[in-house]
Amino acid sequence: MVEMYATMVKIRLFEEKAHELYTAGKIPGFLHSSAGQEATEVGVIANLRPDDYLTSTHRPHGHLIARGGDVKRIMAELYGKSTGYCKGKGGDMHTTSFELGIVCATGIVGGGIPISLGPALASKLRGTDQVTVCFFGDGASNQGTFHESLNLASIWDLPVVFVCENNQYAISTPQREHQRIKDISMRAAAYGVPGLTVDGNDVLAVYKAANEAIKRARDGNGPTLLECKTFNYHRAKYEAVSKVLSTEFERELREWEKKDPIKVFESKLLEMKLLTREDMEKIHAQIMDELEEAARFAEASPWPRKEETLEDVFA
Repeated sequence: MVEMYATMVKIRLFEEKAHELYTAGKIPGFLHSSAGQEATEVGVIANLRPDDYLTSTHRPHGHLIARGGDVKRIMAELYGKSTGYCKGKGGDMHTTSFELGIVCATGIVGGGIPISLGPALASKLRGTDQVTVCFFGDGASNQGTFHESLNLASIWDLPVVFVCENNQYAISTPQREHQRIKDISMRAAAYGVPGLTVDGNDVLAVYKAANEAIKRARDGNGPTLLECKTFNYHRAKYEAVSKVLSTEFERELREWEKKDPIKVFESKLLEMKLLTREDMEKIHAQIMDELEEAARFAEASPWPRKEETLEDVFA
């Protein structure tokens, strides 16, 4: 539990540091933060074995950190430097690591869902008990890739857990306006697989639900659709998006901030006497030192050479 807390804090502080550097003009392109979604990311990934797989989204930093990724290499990738996980060629939306079992991070909404079936099918054909976790958002659950993939995973009993990080908005469109259903997990019924909705801001609730779904997949009983309801705190910080967000979003943001997953977990850890306030402050300070070093590392790292332009490019 303490390790999960520290990882959640690391994700939050990384996203905040990255945003600071982005607004200072240090990070090129765009930045997609997962601040506020830490309990879902950590609660699911904490259940995985080193040889399991996962597919990420256009908000991949938290998944990579939860999987044990090096914040120096993640930061360098955001900078576009050659010391990054993808040698500076992936950037914000494509920061990934095959060595950590992360098959993809993609800027295509719903693009990782069919890709997740690949390693899941490979595990089944090889006769291993490896599991693949597939992350996506509420908007992606409207894509054809979602429905085709759930159908195929169902009829083939593939060892994959589909995790919907429902942060309530598809860019600037609230879920209530792009879907008639209240819970995305209801869609599992159409494919004959279990569907479950949990509080995505409660890391222990997420951990428990993911544990059961992953065990089910590992035991050869097929896929599960797990919906984790959460919220993205940084969405309104980007001008292009904030211009089209309604005043209703601001009200919702204030309500969700009262259920901040890190603060909720801190209260639980204090109540259980697993950590003190002083312990938490030390964790924060240690992580901030690590992130400052990551920023210095990224700044000092070299750019990719022109001769490397076509290396590692397959399409």
